[in-house]
Amino acid sequence: MPTTAVGLFENPELVNDAVREIEALGFPRREVRSVTEPKIFDVTGVMSFPRLDFEVELSHELTRIGASIDQTRAYVEGLRRGGALAFATGSDEQVKAAGNIMNMHGAIEVEAVSGSEPQLPQIVHENMTPVREGTVMAGRIRQSGGGAAFFAW
Repeated sequence: MPTTAVGLFENPELVNDAVREIEALGFPRREVRSVTEPKIFDVTGVMSFPRLDFEVELSHELTRIGASIDQTRAYVEGLRRGGALAFATGSDEQVKAAGNIMNMHGAIEVEAVSGSEPQLPQIVHENMTPVREGTVMAGRIRQSGGGAAFFAW
């Protein structure tokens, strides 16, 4: 069963140093990579939404390896804000070492949080019951240096 370490970095330059150190551990190049949001999105067709296509593809990859929807949202939001992701797939021991390297280089901790639904103006129609009191789950970035997450898939 493959295991992957994923780290989110606020500063994309830090991810390059982490990837070089991880590769030095003996990871095959195809098992270590970094991802940043493209500066320019190529339009592939009339109905193409390049940024959305990129985010959906990344979200699918993250959920395929075991990230929760909330974690995936936080990772995508981190990229939107100019961050970078690092991925390292290998044995449990290799991935643990890769995660330690990511943390030493400032991987950001991501957690799922819940809170009350935002209070928006309500429109009430005659035959409609207003919806109140729900919870919203969202990904949130917590702190730098302890955030490499491990996914077995």
